[in-house]
Amino acid sequence: MKLATALSERADLQRRISELGGRLNRNARVQEGEKPSEDPMELLAELDADFIRLEELIARINKTNNETRSGDLTLTELIAKRDCLKQRISIMRSMLDCASEKVSRYSKTEIRILSTVPVAELQKTVDRLSKELRETDETIQGLNWTTELI
Repeated sequence: MKLATALSERADLQRRISELGGRLNRNARVQEGEKPSEDPMELLAELDADFIRLEELIARINKTNNETRSGDLTLTELIAKRDCLKQRISIMRSMLDCASEKVSRYSKTEIRILSTVPVAELQKTVDRLSKELRETDETIQGLNWTTELI
């Protein structure tokens, strides 16, 4: 099984587990004399089986990520790099939006609002980081589709 297939199955299992939780909640109580629309004990058995499979997949995915390399970095390190780049870019874009926002003044006596950062220079940094993020993500995706799950 390819790593990408395992990642897809993991996502499906996580959705299914969440849905089973909702179904369990809806069938945990009924009015006296009524029957639940689904047997909670059967749902719990399905939930247990799904958690067993999810635990196995997560362990295998993590082991694969730790042992798969691209250059000097493991897949785990590439994922950490990608996640940090995403957050860094998001924060910097938000700050640049605030810094470059125009404030209208009605007269020269009103207080001027100035940017405290070099917007153009920082925008180039964001563009460079965005390119690095795209390249890192492409590397991760390529490894996901070519790596066998351990």
